[in-house]
Amino acid sequence: MDNRQAIGSWLSGPRAAAEDMGADFGHRGERLGLPAEGPGSIAPLGRRFCALLIDWGVCVLIAYGLITGRDWSATGNPALLVFLVLAVLTVGTVGSTPGKRLLGLRVVGENGGRLGLGRVVVRSVLLCLAVPALIWDRDGRGLHDRLARAVQVRI
Repeated sequence: MDNRQAIGSWLSGPRAAAEDMGADFGHRGERLGLPAEGPGSIAPLGRRFCALLIDWGVCVLIAYGLITGRDWSATGNPALLVFLVLAVLTVGTVGSTPGKRLLGLRVVGENGGRLGLGRVVVRSVLLCLAVPALIWDRDGRGLHDRLARAVQVRI
């Protein structure tokens, strides 16, 4: 093995190393009964991240213009509160935030149905804490989605 292969396996992570040794994990979402591609499949990380940035930008603008009296330095916590309210209201009613809707994503329950209000609140609060959203399982779901028994899928 040359150095490029060793560096590539280190950067690729344990999943890629296990797959190189012959392990078959299947596609993301297979354990949940979701298709590999197309509508209903697990939403890709890049789209989810972009949707989060869009939603955060909207919340910062709302907090800046309506709550903090146009003071950028005081916008952080009010924007987080606006984000929590936005997430609970939009995911709880239509299944997606404005950013998710723009990028063709939706939040559904593991069974494919809508999330109840309690699960939406748990998911949104954990998402606002940020750390649970940074811990993923092999299906690409964050800890906030796992605990709320939710999945982000393509529309």
